[in-house]
Amino acid sequence: MSEHLHTALRLASSGLPVLPLREGKVPFGNCPACAQNACGGRPNMKTPGPCTCPQPCHGWAAATTDPVVLRSRGWARVWREAAAVAYHPGGADLTVVDLDNAAAIAWARANLPATRTAPTTRGEHWLYRGAMPSSNAVRPGIDIKSLAAYVRWLGPGVGATAALPDAVRALAVKEPSPARRAPQALTVSLGGGQAQCPHRTPVYLDRGIAMAVQRITEAREAVHATVYRAFLAVLSTHGRCGCLTETHVARLFTAAQAKGETARHCTDAWTNAQTRLGL
Repeated sequence: MSEHLHTALRLASSGLPVLPLREGKVPFGNCPACAQNACGGRPNMKTPGPCTCPQPCHGWAAATTDPVVLRSRGWARVWREAAAVAYHPGGADLTVVDLDNAAAIAWARANLPATRTAPTTRGEHWLYRGAMPSSNAVRPGIDIKSLAAYVRWLGPGVGATAALPDAVRALAVKEPSPARRAPQALTVSLGGGQAQCPHRTPVYLDRGIAMAVQRITEAREAVHATVYRAFLAVLSTHGRCGCLTETHVARLFTAAQAKGETARHCTDAWTNAQTRLGL
């Protein structure tokens, strides 16, 4: 048994979903049966695990706690070639704040609650109890790894694991770029020549955003299509009057990323919806 497989089995027995990494801290690529996501991927992005093909694929989603899978014939070659072991933090209800340099560590010590830490080559991993959407470059030298992400195993670390604080969740809520927001120039002119959008009411606008967020959150399959339809519905009602703000769009993007969508997928879906509506 290889050293990496031994480590993976030990971690899996403690409830940590694991996967092998090849040189360069990169997961093994899709198998031929699942190349270019031909198998349809995994609709519930909060649940990691291997697909039905005979070897690891889908990167982070290949992570598993099943010792039978880890020891299976399909994984044998991969473990022989593996250079390291990784784990899926979101699958174990964990969030890792990846601090890539001394400045990032200093910022975390001044602004985040103390928690379990593990040293890395250039910085530290801070582990919190609780899962959230992953997000890269939330601050200079700081990434967040949780759902739909993997982290190289660097040892158990030291200290008690604290509950995921709001300060970390807030890091992932970025102001959308101009490409993500609806055009703001067009407004409805009211009496007295004052430009004011009639949708700027808690009852109408906020309810529409909440309904779209709920639709995305409750999706159990076809997440890509559900996100696109939700964006299209919001834009068809509010996209021409200028009532949407970056805060509203951020709520939609956060809900989509919590279902496993990447920031790129969100941006593409938003842009495609705008194009279809001629915005």
